[in-house]
This record gives sequence, C-alpha cells and structure tokens, in this order.
Amino acid sequence: MFDDEPAQRLVTHNQTNQLGAGTAVQHPAHNITVAWARHADEVREAQRLRFKVFVEEMGAQIKTPEAGLDIDLFDAYCDHLLVRDAGGRLIGTYRALPPHQAKRVGTLYTETEFDLTRLYHLKPRLLEIGRSCVHRDYRNGAVIMALWSGIAAYMQRHGLDALIGCASMSMRCGGHTAASLWAQLQRTHLAAIEDRVHPRLALPIQRLRQDLTVEPPALLKGYLRVGAKVCGAPAWDPDFGVADFPVLLRLSQVNPRYARHFLGT
Repeated sequence: MFDDEPAQRLVTHNQTNQLGAGTAVQHPAHNITVAWARHADEVREAQRLRFKVFVEEMGAQIKTPEAGLDIDLFDAYCDHLLVRDAGGRLIGTYRALPPHQAKRVGTLYTETEFDLTRLYHLKPRLLEIGRSCVHRDYRNGAVIMALWSGIAAYMQRHGLDALIGCASMSMRCGGHTAASLWAQLQRTHLAAIEDRVHPRLALPIQRLRQDLTVEPPALLKGYLRVGAKVCGAPAWDPDFGVADFPVLLRLSQVNPRYARHFLGT
C-alpha cells in the first residue's frame, strides 16, 4: 500500500514545487492542464496510468505492493507532474527526483541500472526524471511537450543545471534494434568522455546485430532534438523487457530553438 508516512512526506515536499501546490498551468490550444500532484490520491492516479501503459500495454513484469498500480520506493520522494484533459482525466505523467530528495533516498533510479561515478560532481544540481508515460489516445506530441515545459520550469525555479533519465526501447525483437540504435548513436549523439556511464546489466551488444537502420523511440528522439546526449551503452531491464539508454541534458546545451520555448531564452 501507499502508506500514510510517504504520503505525508510527498505532500510536504510538493508544497514547495515549481508550479505551487494546487496551481495549474492551462494549455488552451490543446485543452489540457499541467500541475504537480498535491496528495497521495493524485500520485495513485499517476501510478495507475503507469500500470496501464507499462504493464497492460507494454507487457512489463513488475513487482508492486498493490494490484493495478506501478509503485516503487522512489515514488514517495519524487514530485509527480500530471497532465489532464478538459474533462479532468489524467492523460500524462512524469516524476522528478530533485537533489535533496535523492540524497534522502540514498541513490537515483538511474543509478540502479548504471554506474554514475563520473557524474557524481553534478548531483547537487542534477534532476532525475523518469516514469514518463502518455495515455494511448493522446500521443500526438502535445502532452509530452506540456510535460517538458513543466520540467523545464521546475529546473529554473530550483536552480538545477542538468537532468538525467533513461529512454527505453522494446526488446521484443531480441535486442537487435537496440544494439543497432546504439551503433548509430555512438556516431551522432554520444556524450563526452567525462559524462560517460556504464550499465550494470549490459545489453550483450557483441552478440546482436548492429547493422539495422533504426528510428529512435519517440521519447528518445525528443530528448535528442532538445540537445540531450546518450551517456553510454544501454542497460537491459528484464522486468520491463526493455533496453534503457542513459540520457543527460545540460541546460547550457539545450537546442536554441527549444531554449526559447521551454526556458524563455
């Protein structure tokens, strides 16, 4: 269950979040609203949507303390960004783990999949984002753009310089497309050596095809367009049945086109 103590911790933390407790940002052109979760019931909505997308739709095999919800130990320490349609239905979510909460939980989710030693110096001003998902009826780009706008505003408000997360790719083909995509990304979007990380459970690249022409998944493509870099080879996540690419975005390296949109610069 989502017990009372984590719920109270989440409410207290979210009272200081970027949009303000209860403050919603309207996107009238798309009839959607963006706001940060204020209490445990709203977080449960996000966990329910995540379960529908990751488990029911994508086939992830997860361990959860409550049926129908995607719950892990990081949720109680994160701020949860929510996008709703005109009728109030939750249609998109992201979670954000700020530095002081990462310190409390003792690690980052990304750190469970990758050795982040070279990035430790970034931690005091590093935001981790993850568990991004959008309802299948709303995958037209507007929802993810609204989520990213909320994340960008959050980073500016809290003086954060960089964000890190994982972008997933299905392993239904046995990993060949992920290995081929990694071969492509090494040539085009690989981070500098000082920002490289190493997977704890590496995808067995050398045993897989690397010559396929692969289109990056939508989320990863979006990160790359904004200016993010891939920090290293993908990790294999057997529970979710995906290959996870570690992604790092420094605000100083955001594509100028998107900097104007998200950062107002």
